[in-house]
Amino acid sequence: MQWRAGFASSRAFVVDLGRNRSLPVPFGLPADERHSVSGCVVALPLQDCGGIMSGLVAETWWRRTLYLTGGALLAAAAYLLYELLAIRKEQQLDSKDAIILHQFTRPKNGVPSLSPFCLKMETYLRMVDLPYQNYFDGSLSPQSTMPWIEYNHECVSGTEFIIDFLEEKLGVSLNKKLSGPELAVARAITKMVEEHLYWAIVYCQWVENVEQTEKMLEVPGPLSDVLKWTLCQLNGGLVKREMFCQGIGRFSRDEIYTLMERDMRTLATLLGDKKYLMGSKVSSVDAAVFGHLAQAMWTLPGSRPEQLIKGELINLAMYCERIRRKFWPEWFVDVDDFCSDGESDSSEGTPTNLMDCSLFSLTDALADSAGSSPTHTHSPDSDRSGRSLSDSDIEVDGSDSEQQGKG
Repeated sequence: MQWRAGFASSRAFVVDLGRNRSLPVPFGLPADERHSVSGCVVALPLQDCGGIMSGLVAETWWRRTLYLTGGALLAAAAYLLYELLAIRKEQQLDSKDAIILHQFTRPKNGVPSLSPFCLKMETYLRMVDLPYQNYFDGSLSPQSTMPWIEYNHECVSGTEFIIDFLEEKLGVSLNKKLSGPELAVARAITKMVEEHLYWAIVYCQWVENVEQTEKMLEVPGPLSDVLKWTLCQLNGGLVKREMFCQGIGRFSRDEIYTLMERDMRTLATLLGDKKYLMGSKVSSVDAAVFGHLAQAMWTLPGSRPEQLIKGELINLAMYCERIRRKFWPEWFVDVDDFCSDGESDSSEGTPTNLMDCSLFSLTDALADSAGSSPTHTHSPDSDRSGRSLSDSDIEVDGSDSEQQGKG
């Protein structure tokens, strides 16, 4: 017969003894003297029994509370994952001769995406005028990345590899007219934005401005508020850990903003008074830069990035507005978006008709908009210096012709 008993002492700990187990050192026995017990109950004198037992009861209650809280959080996280990973049954996913773009669900404030890389990829597809279909199932690629595409049942992840894949398979390119040195500069700018400025942007989104980001999230269901809060907390912790591993997270908040400001001023200097970063025509670097600057422009109200881009670095704001008008004809913003007062409420987004899951073609969208009058009156036609923000020429570098349309 085997006895098992719990023991309490003045040191407020519990020992679980099994058969032929030795009394541990914390009982006060010398380290070289161990007494084996078998099938018996060993008791030690207790001092202040009331306080000790209440402590044990309190510890049990604390553990029970901790388990319940953890279970509730896990249940909320599981429900959130279910909502994010649930495939919309009305969609028929077939990537035969069609580009399927997997990305995060659109936010509520009218911006196409809170992810700089998702916005980059979708903007690039519009720049090269390739028809595509969005798929907001929330599932990550086999490499655990987002966004990613499927084409003819091939999966490609990583925006750089996706662009290479599309250029090889479909013969499209935004960089055909760039020289070797220009291609090198474009790549250097892309890496500065994606490997350095990116971390400051997500730090503002998920750490500094997490309350505003939470308001923008679109999470259906009766527990949407709890799920959004849980998602923001989990994502904020993940961002801080990844930033620490990357290196920029080892610096203080002010130092992170200093690095971010230097990157943005560098972009403003490189852009100057040019239409796009590499000249009068768009290139792939513009998709990457726009994907990141658009976050500062429209998703970070009152933050330091927004104050910079709408204040001293107004040419970057003009640049973002130029690309938005040209390649996102259905995405409308208000004229107040060019003024940073730090008091805007991101939860009250301008109504938009952003493409959800149907097949999208920029050429078709422009043809539709050309036959109808604009439905908005607030977007400015010029900036403070009088230079036009509207561009009518849309170039697809896969051909030698230029298409005309409203942006």
